[in-house]
Amino acid sequence: MPLINIGNLNLNVIEHGDGETIVVFIHGNLGCADWLDLVWDKLPGDLRVVAIEWRGCGGSDRPEADPDYANYSMRRHAEDMLAAIDTLGIRHCHLAIHSTGGIISTHMLLMEPERFGRVLALDPIGPMGLRFEPEQEAVFAQMRDDHGFARALFVTAMPTLFTPESLRPGAEPVFADRASADQRALFERLVDNARKVSDGILFGTPRNLTREWDDGTLRAKQETISHVHLLLWGEQDYWIPREHVEEMADRMPNCRLVVVPDVGHSMNVERPELYARHFADFFAG
Repeated sequence: MPLINIGNLNLNVIEHGDGETIVVFIHGNLGCADWLDLVWDKLPGDLRVVAIEWRGCGGSDRPEADPDYANYSMRRHAEDMLAAIDTLGIRHCHLAIHSTGGIISTHMLLMEPERFGRVLALDPIGPMGLRFEPEQEAVFAQMRDDHGFARALFVTAMPTLFTPESLRPGAEPVFADRASADQRALFERLVDNARKVSDGILFGTPRNLTREWDDGTLRAKQETISHVHLLLWGEQDYWIPREHVEEMADRMPNCRLVVVPDVGHSMNVERPELYARHFADFFAG
């Protein structure tokens, strides 16, 4: 995993393929490039896919958070991504994003619209942001301090890997028969990785997403985003409200929504072969 320097910090980058068509992948909150681990070998080799890990996540540097978490804002993450793309010498590319990577990509599209082509958005947080109540910060602290709690929380991000009975409150998560050994191992690793992110991510992301929600500036600019978007929303996604992606599809001029049955918030882990097929069809088709 090479580190690239963008001036005041280093970001971790993973690449797959060497084609002329370049796709930059931006993961979600509490995430890292590992969320593509089951997808890499299913992607066509004529695509060059570049996964860039946020500051505070994965193998990237973890600067100390400002008191108001301004150095972990969604715009700051977008600026990091643009700087990384510059450093990699990428003049034009497409974007594939997951979850909170969606609002980061929106900032990027508005800041440098000519630089980007299509956007494949998997269960994205849209331009409206997402509102968190102050007391919900305790959830993130408990996730950091309690492995069992973190594991139960992540079950709700990948519900189809578990038996329906184990999705009930207070139940012990039990993998379903459909979950492969690779999926089970990756799930456990993603839980462990999420508990290691910086406080700027753990507490800054919910605060900054709430600021986006309260501010409304980005939301009001949806009609100006003309880039072709394909939104993939899992019908069992408990994290992103359906009305948010429907609003995006309604207000953004070149945006299509596909509701995918039998999948939750994380098709890239729950159904990696299906995600890879959408990916290849959208960018290489």
